[in-house]
Amino acid sequence: MLDLLRRIKTEGLVKGHDGFPVYVDSPLANEATAIFLQSDPMAFNENMRELFSKGINPLVFPDLKISVSADESKAINFDETPKVIISASGMCEAGRIRHHLKHNLWKKESTVVFAGYQANGTLGRALLDGAKEVRLFGETIAVEAEIASIPGMSGHADKAGLLDWVSGFEKKPQIVFINHGEDSVALNFAQTLREQFSLETVVPFSGTSYDLITGEAVIKTEGIRVEKKEQRQQRDERAVKVFTRLMSACEKLMRVARSCEGMANKELAKFADQVDQLADKWSR
Repeated sequence: MLDLLRRIKTEGLVKGHDGFPVYVDSPLANEATAIFLQSDPMAFNENMRELFSKGINPLVFPDLKISVSADESKAINFDETPKVIISASGMCEAGRIRHHLKHNLWKKESTVVFAGYQANGTLGRALLDGAKEVRLFGETIAVEAEIASIPGMSGHADKAGLLDWVSGFEKKPQIVFINHGEDSVALNFAQTLREQFSLETVVPFSGTSYDLITGEAVIKTEGIRVEKKEQRQQRDERAVKVFTRLMSACEKLMRVARSCEGMANKELAKFADQVDQLADKWSR
């Protein structure tokens, strides 16, 4: 991403905001970039080696700013200068990205660009799927920003890369566990490994335990459908409203009971019986 932004700035592809700052707001990304810059230039591809030979650092350019502390991160959102913020997303489930989303999702002039895969049930996936509002830090945030994605930026190997990796084993593994990816993709890849390499494959769900000596499952669990956060949140909000209505009805019943003081014993006993029957019906 830094190299692409360097090229955008060098070639002047952004008009009207020359010199726009680029913030890298992720402590881990900053550390990884520092290590990357210490690598042997010969380890890079031909295009990168050509840049190095010209004295060009592909990851450093004017107006690149590194955010380290929490205060530096917070200050970014109070600077109204048009900017690019690169923040590790974790599929928007944790980290500094959530603060940036809170401050920018409701702005029509903002664009949120995903450069990595967003799994089902995550905030990132909800945004890509067109969510109109999301919950962040206890607040409902309207999604007015443009939501976009750049496919092909992931550093993970794809299906072809994984198959090539498996084919490189002179002695094939006895069992292959596929524990990453969505259910349908994992199951299909397991089938491919069985068909192409005659491998025994297992797609374990959370809680499954295997004895690696015997090759047998000690505990085998079944998959449970993951509900999207927005759906779960809407359901929880409805449950709160209904429960509040129930408590209000109970308070009304108490007011009615108190107003019956002084009535005939026969009427009071009848009322008490009806309340007891209702309580018995709904008691757990």
